[in-house]
Amino acid sequence: MRQSNLKIHSENILPIIKKWLYSDREIFLRELISNASDAIHKLKIINGGANDDYKISITTDAENKTITISDNGIGMTEEEVETYIAQIAFSGAEEFLAQYKEANKEAIIGHFGLGFYSAYMVSKLVDIDTLSYKEGAKPVFWSCDGTSSYSIDAGKRTSRGTDVILHIDEDNLDFLEEWKLRELLNRYTRFFAVPIELNGIALGNGEPLWLKSASNCTDEEYLEFYRNFFPTDPDPIFWIHLNVDYPFKLQGILYFPKLDTNFEPKEKTIQLFCNRVFVSDHCRDILPNYLMILRGAIDSPDLPLNVSRSSLQIDKNVRQLSSYISKKIADRLTGLFRTEKERFLQLWPDIEMVVKLGILNDDKFFEKMKEVLVWKKDNGDWTSISEILEKTPESKVFYSTEDQRGAAIFEAYRAKGIEIMMANNTVDVPLINFLEEKGIAQFQRIDGSLDDCLLDASREAANASSLADFISAALKESEVVVEAKSLSSDSLPGLLVLDEKQRRARDYFTMQKINAAHIIKKKTLVVNTNNKLIQAIERLQESQPEVAAEISKGVYGLALLSQREVEPKDYEQVISKQTQILEKLSSLLVSRE
Repeated sequence: MRQSNLKIHSENILPIIKKWLYSDREIFLRELISNASDAIHKLKIINGGANDDYKISITTDAENKTITISDNGIGMTEEEVETYIAQIAFSGAEEFLAQYKEANKEAIIGHFGLGFYSAYMVSKLVDIDTLSYKEGAKPVFWSCDGTSSYSIDAGKRTSRGTDVILHIDEDNLDFLEEWKLRELLNRYTRFFAVPIELNGIALGNGEPLWLKSASNCTDEEYLEFYRNFFPTDPDPIFWIHLNVDYPFKLQGILYFPKLDTNFEPKEKTIQLFCNRVFVSDHCRDILPNYLMILRGAIDSPDLPLNVSRSSLQIDKNVRQLSSYISKKIADRLTGLFRTEKERFLQLWPDIEMVVKLGILNDDKFFEKMKEVLVWKKDNGDWTSISEILEKTPESKVFYSTEDQRGAAIFEAYRAKGIEIMMANNTVDVPLINFLEEKGIAQFQRIDGSLDDCLLDASREAANASSLADFISAALKESEVVVEAKSLSSDSLPGLLVLDEKQRRARDYFTMQKINAAHIIKKKTLVVNTNNKLIQAIERLQESQPEVAAEISKGVYGLALLSQREVEPKDYEQVISKQTQILEKLSSLLVSRE
């Protein structure tokens, strides 16, 4: 036996690794099994891919407080132990790949050469017993207690491969529990390519569905795969199968979850794998924010992981990956719109928010999705902006943010054959502003101005100005301007016109949960001289001015209610006022009998 020292620059490097390198103690199992898998894969490459009943075995010894991770892979000579174990952060993976350039590089999991030392997070002593595959090789035994000193001697192993024996410290004896190890193995190695045994019992390693081509996967396979990941969630509405080889390698499946009133966004919804080994479920940097509701799994050997392989380091590849995923989702949705439009429209309520937020936040996503952006019309049918513009004069899109399809103002537009777009999603107002900035169309709220299409100049009243003055005096509302106009529809008595820009600003602040009632200070009440109620005011303003004044107040109150321009706290008060007006009218009429 001879003694030697680890070739490191600091006597304190192992305590640093133990305390700071890895965020979770349990990662030691992932790292050591990954090393075992690499050892097997290297031998496969040397043997030309021949299968030789390769496997990884984990055994526990509660009495001796040890965990042993064994493989029947390439093994190591004494020189290789000195090179790859005794020199911290010297990665054997890259040197090996330099020798075997034809090897499938992504199958080598190890990269930093530090994974082995994660063993010291749970161990007071680590032994290695290894025998190289090389002819004439002798077994080697290496042992280190976590200091910079180690011992090396003849080993006892009689077949090629490596045993890593962990002598578990007193603070981590829970890892000797078989159920705990099984739980960790199911998390980290559920898709491992190499068979794994725990205390002689084979674990059910599965093939990840993302390895199959999308054309060979059935809907039931996609659903079953989803249920394995998210067993308590409702089935997803649809999915996207990712498979790219350039400029980086990426495979995976992303699902759109079913959204309902009980849906709660979750952080841990995308599981990240590196060569089929689970790495993390914190993937905010891979997906843009508007896609964070997605579920699924992504596997890529090209992801730039930090030294502990626990999180991403943001670089060009990660940004390209995020852009690629957005593009694939846009391609999938636009393809669905063109080939299965009915299904697309059925899915729209579940994907609407994602699409609209994507358009607002990603110009490339907007360019792809602008043609499939749809809204409901006032008649309940679906439409796109281009379809509306084909039927609307002045290339203008009329819209409403309130679902009042039975209101008289809707009838006024319908009478002119003008379709109204229903924009009552919480992000529709900023989206409309965005689409105007992009030159897609001009938008006008149906009560944002008095459009010329609603006027009937042929029936314009001669005394409109005096009628407006009378109603204004009757209302005694300093912030209300009254105009009397001849509207094409006789059924609408009065319309509140609110400045479009101010209304959009108010809607935006309301969406941000900021009280913005003060933004709109001036209102214009347009009364319709062709409506019977307004004509009654005109007839009664001289003979029965009190009755005419009360009707005027009623018209204004009805306009406030129908256009939902009443603050919730004032709603009962306005209803009460309308009741008082009717009572007063009744009294006046009865007194004149």
